[in-house]
Amino acid sequence: MSYIRERIQSFSHAFRGIHTLYKETPNAHIHLIVAIIAILLGLLYKISPGEWLAIIIAIGAVFSMEAMNTALERLSDYACNKEIHPTIKKVKDLSAAAVLTVVLAALAVGLIIFLPKIF
Repeated sequence: MSYIRERIQSFSHAFRGIHTLYKETPNAHIHLIVAIIAILLGLLYKISPGEWLAIIIAIGAVFSMEAMNTALERLSDYACNKEIHPTIKKVKDLSAAAVLTVVLAALAVGLIIFLPKIF
């Protein structure tokens, strides 16, 4: 029984993390708005199951990377007492670059799927 309780507790930690992401990360709000737009466009244009799969993976990747970026930023700020340190700055820049890379890939997915349907 303790195994099941631990699994349930691990989900509660994850949901608390999602809550923190949306409460404390302004970029997550932007990603959420864009994700809702992509879903609405998918419904409007009746995209194929394969296209839905690409959209879902892209949305999941963006939110996952934003969560990792936020976690790394918080940990970095804590580790250096919010002082500017050249190595910490590089870590934070690389983490932000990872988010940007996934966002650009998601944008490409959206353009490939929706542009031909819109025009």
